[in-house]
Amino acid sequence: MNHAEARQDLAAAFRWTARENMHEGVANHFSLAVNEDGTEFLINPKKHFSRIKASDLWLLDANDPDSAQGEDAPDPTAWGLHGSLHRHVPHARCAMHVHSTYATVLASLKDSRLPAIDQSTAMFYNRQIVDEDFGGLALEEEGTRCARMFQDPSVRTMIMGNHGVLFIGDTVAECFMRMYYFERAARTYIIALSTGRELRELPHEVAELTASQQDRDRVAEADFLKGMREVLDADEPDYAA
Repeated sequence: MNHAEARQDLAAAFRWTARENMHEGVANHFSLAVNEDGTEFLINPKKHFSRIKASDLWLLDANDPDSAQGEDAPDPTAWGLHGSLHRHVPHARCAMHVHSTYATVLASLKDSRLPAIDQSTAMFYNRQIVDEDFGGLALEEEGTRCARMFQDPSVRTMIMGNHGVLFIGDTVAECFMRMYYFERAARTYIIALSTGRELRELPHEVAELTASQQDRDRVAEADFLKGMREVLDADEPDYAA
C-alpha cells in the first residue's frame, strides 16, 4: 500500500469511530507504521475525530521526541503509548486506542475478561490480555509498560483495566475491524450481564474453532474497511483529502 492510501485508510477509521461515538473528541489516538522497522508512524494531531483528513496526520519518529513537538502536535500520551509501541513492538504496525463505552465498562469490572458467549465475543477467545496494573496517564513509563505486554504476536487485543482498550495489527483494516467488533461484543456481554441471568458460555472447542475461523481474515478485513470508505466517499469525501 502506498503512503497516500495508508493515510486515507487511517482517516476513514477516525471518521467512522466518530460516527460510532467511540471517540474522546481530540483525545485517543490511532497510529500506523510506514517504514520497514516500524519506527516512523502516522498519528492524529489535536483535532476532533470527525474532522480528521488524510493530510492532517502527523509523521513521527519513535526515536526522536522532537518529532512530536509543534502546534497541534499529538498530546504527550500519544507519544508515551504509541511511540513506545512502535519502538518496542515491531509487529504492531497499526495501533488503535479508545475509551469506548462498553469496552471501558468491561475494563472497570474486577474480572475484565470477555468470555465467549456468541460469535463476536468468540472472536477474542484466548486472544486477549487484561492489564491489571493501571498506573495513570499513558506517558512514557506507562506506555513502555503496556508495550512490553504485547511481546506475544498472537495477542493483539489488550483490555486496559480501569482505562480502556488497545488493539494492534498489521493493517488499518485489521485493527479497525477488531476494534469495531470488540465494542459490539463488549456491549452484548454487558447487556447480558444486566439481565442477572446465567450466561451460556461456549465450550472451549467451539469457542476456539469460532475464533480461528475469524483469525486475521485479510479478505474480510479489507471488505469491512472498503464498505466503510464507500459510505464516507459519498457522505464525507473530504476525509481522503
